[in-house]
Amino acid sequence: MTTLAIDIGGTKFTVAAFEGDRMIRRESRITKREGGRDWMLQELEPLLREWQAETPFANCGIGFGGPVNWDRQMVATSTHVGGWKDFDLPAFVREIIGAPVVMDNDANAGAAGEFRFGAGKNCDPLFYMTLSTGIGGGIITGGRLLRGVDSWAGEIGHANVRPDGPECLCGSNGCLERMCCGLWLERDYGVPARDLMQRPEFVERYVVDLARGLKAMIMILNPARIVIGGGIAKAGPALFEPLDRELRRQMPPWSRARIDVAPAALGDDSVLYGALALAKSLVR
Repeated sequence: MTTLAIDIGGTKFTVAAFEGDRMIRRESRITKREGGRDWMLQELEPLLREWQAETPFANCGIGFGGPVNWDRQMVATSTHVGGWKDFDLPAFVREIIGAPVVMDNDANAGAAGEFRFGAGKNCDPLFYMTLSTGIGGGIITGGRLLRGVDSWAGEIGHANVRPDGPECLCGSNGCLERMCCGLWLERDYGVPARDLMQRPEFVERYVVDLARGLKAMIMILNPARIVIGGGIAKAGPALFEPLDRELRRQMPPWSRARIDVAPAALGDDSVLYGALALAKSLVR
């Protein structure tokens, strides 16, 4: 049985084909943000038709880079790219491939992927955070994704870590995403986040805000592990070692909550493996 997996992010989109649990094909393209939804669909349609003609798919999973209404299986909105509000992306893909399609936001999909196949195996509860163009979170407890009553759980990116900080796109101030995501880091400092992560003095300051967000999640959820994926997480020990030190400094001395933070084992493919897990109902 061949499964199609789609990851739509803020800077790129990726499609992959899986035979069972093995990835057999993968293609990634840069996202033209100013092109909005129409550009993305024009890119996706011929690619999916070509793949479907060569290898018919039995099912499909999608991880979308923005809030998703799980019950309605609709994109709720995209905070970075226009035109997606209340769009039925599963129906668009289903018409092309003629197979069942399931969709969740990319952070939930990343959590599912790392829980089933990556750094989150046997870690329950698990908190997964995508640290990339934006910041999102996925929570797994009892082996299931915790989406909340309206599908909006896990949105750690808009927790305030600096109430007197700069204005965020959401209209608030000093949100975790505003202080720590790749989009704002490049706007604020004029260089890509990957370059900033190579500057130890910058990272020492950066992890203060990042740890504030994660501390809140540790105090609320007490996860067995926090897994961080996305492009910024590729900095490896240059990020994770200072972050661990800062988290331990910020945690109350009386707390015995576990502090276990690890990079995503699946790298750029966490969301794709999560889309696979959702399509095959390995995680719900």
